[in-house]
Amino acid sequence: MALSDILYNLPEVKKPVEKKLSFNTKLKWTLVVLGAFFILANIPLYGLSKNALSQFEFVQLIFATEFGSIISLGIGPIVMSSIILQLLVGSGIFSIDTKTPEGRKYFQALQKLGIFFFIIFEALVYVLMGGLQAAPGYTGLLIFQLILGGLAIMFLDEVVQKWGFGSGVSLFIVAGVSWALFTGLFQFIGPAGENCLVDFSNTPCSGKILVILQSLISGVPTELLVALSAIIVTTAIFLLIVWAQSLKVEIPLSYERLRGYGMKWPLAFFYASNIPVILTGALVANIQLFGTLLQTWLGHPTFVGGFSQGIASSGFAYWISSPNIVEAIVRGNLAYSMILQTFLHLLFYVVLSAIFAVFWVKTSGMDESAQAKNILSSGLQIAGFRKDPRVLESILKRYILPLTIMGGIAVGALAAIANSLGAITSGTALLLAITIVYQLYQNIAQQHALDMHPALRKFIN
Repeated sequence: MALSDILYNLPEVKKPVEKKLSFNTKLKWTLVVLGAFFILANIPLYGLSKNALSQFEFVQLIFATEFGSIISLGIGPIVMSSIILQLLVGSGIFSIDTKTPEGRKYFQALQKLGIFFFIIFEALVYVLMGGLQAAPGYTGLLIFQLILGGLAIMFLDEVVQKWGFGSGVSLFIVAGVSWALFTGLFQFIGPAGENCLVDFSNTPCSGKILVILQSLISGVPTELLVALSAIIVTTAIFLLIVWAQSLKVEIPLSYERLRGYGMKWPLAFFYASNIPVILTGALVANIQLFGTLLQTWLGHPTFVGGFSQGIASSGFAYWISSPNIVEAIVRGNLAYSMILQTFLHLLFYVVLSAIFAVFWVKTSGMDESAQAKNILSSGLQIAGFRKDPRVLESILKRYILPLTIMGGIAVGALAAIANSLGAITSGTALLLAITIVYQLYQNIAQQHALDMHPALRKFIN
C-alpha cells in the first residue's frame, strides 16, 4: 500500500454538507466541545499510582491539559506534529508545495499522521519514564487510556475546525487559561490544601484578591504589594495586547469594474497571529517536561535541566525560563543571575517566534502569492498598476515578509516580558488567551452579521 493511500484514508471528522453553517450551529458545536473538554479533564486515569507532573502549571496551561486525567497528553501531540512538519517543510527537507490545494491536503494528512505518532510516543514516554506512574499490573491500561484521551482531543479539535468557531487547540487553551485566571484571583484553598475561608485571619489563601484582603487585615505590606503588582501587571498586559491586536497596515485597492470605488486590504501587524507563541511555548514546555522525565528516570538532573517543585533550577531549561522580576524587586532579593536569565528568556522567545512566524506563513497559504490570488479573485487591484499576479506579489512582498518577522518578534517579546513581570498566570498563556478571544470575537461578530444580513452574505459570497 502506498503512503498516499494511508494518508488520504486516515479517520477524520466529516465536513458539513452546507457550504456555510449558521451562527447557532457553530455556537452549539463549540459549546458541546468545550463541555466535553471539561468533562474529560475531570476523568482521572484508572490505575495511576503517582502523578509526578501535577506541579507543572505552565506545561498544563500551554498543553491545555490536566495531568492525571484521561486527557493528560492535551494538545501536545498536535502542536509537536505541527512544529516538526513546519521545520521540515520550511527548511526544504520535505518538498511540499503548500500553495496548491493538493499540497495543503498532503501537508495536513502528514500532520495528522504525525499526531497519531506523537500520541502513542508521548503516552509511552509519560508512563515508562515515570511521569505518570502506573500501579503494578496497570501499565498497559494506563498507556491505552492516554492514547484514547489523545485521540479524543484530536477529533474534538477537528469538530471545532469544521463545525464550530476557530480551532479546538485555541478553544482548549482559552478554557485552561480562563480557569487559571479565575483560581489565581479567587482560590481559597491554601498551599497546604486547607480552606482559608474557615480561619481567614490565620490560614493563608492563594487567590490574589483574598491575599490582598488578608494583607490589609494583618498589616503585611510586602504580600500586599506582591499580590497587587501581579493584578496590575496582568491588567496592563491585557490592555497592551488588545491595543497591539488593532495595529495593521492597509493597502489601498480599487475595484476593476467600478471605477472610483475602492477599499483598503488590511494586513495585521501580528500577521502570523499567535501561532509563533503557541509553538515556542509548546517547545519550552516540552523541554521542561522532557527534562523532568529524564531526572525522574535517571534519579539526577541532566544537561536539559534540574527541577524542584516543578521549577527549573539548573541546566538549559533554567536559562530559557523566566524569573519573577517584579516580585524579586518587591521582596528585595533581585540578583544579577535573574537579569541574565530574563535576557536569555527574551532572546529565546524573540528568535524562535520570528522563525516560526516565517515558517507558518509559508506553509499555511498566507504568503504574498496566496494574498495576491485572493485580491485578484475579489475583483480588486492596486490603482496605477497592471492587473498581473507577479506585479501584485512583488508589492505585497514588501509588506508581508517584514510584517511576519516584526510581528513574530513583537508577539514573542510580549510573551517573554509578560512571563518575567509576574502576571497572575503564565504570560505566554495569557497572551495566547487574549489573542484567541479577540480573534474568536471577530469571527463570531462576522458570522452573526452574516446571519443577520442576507444581502451582506450574498455580496461576500
